[in-house]
Amino acid sequence: MKSMNRIVITACALLATSAVMDQVFNSGMVIREAAAIVGRPATPVSGAGVARRTTRRVIRRSTIYAAALPAGCSTVVIEGTSLYRCGATYYQPYGNQYVVVYID
Repeated sequence: MKSMNRIVITACALLATSAVMDQVFNSGMVIREAAAIVGRPATPVSGAGVARRTTRRVIRRSTIYAAALPAGCSTVVIEGTSLYRCGATYYQPYGNQYVVVYID
């Protein structure tokens, strides 16, 4: 009989504890409501919400050289390197000639 009373008292204590803990967790005292704010980041150096290029472009030299550039070339700067763009081909000055480069 004593063991049955002990089990009933323990069960009631567990139920009461769980009811109290449920109120504590649901009242926001322990876990506050999570909110997502869409828009501009709060800190000036934060990159959150900013779409930008994270990969660097690589300039590879080929083994194709030209003594002079074709007609209609324009100067472009890629990754701080000055190149000549002639149609779909890029050239880089190399001494007194030009080398074909590939942009990856």
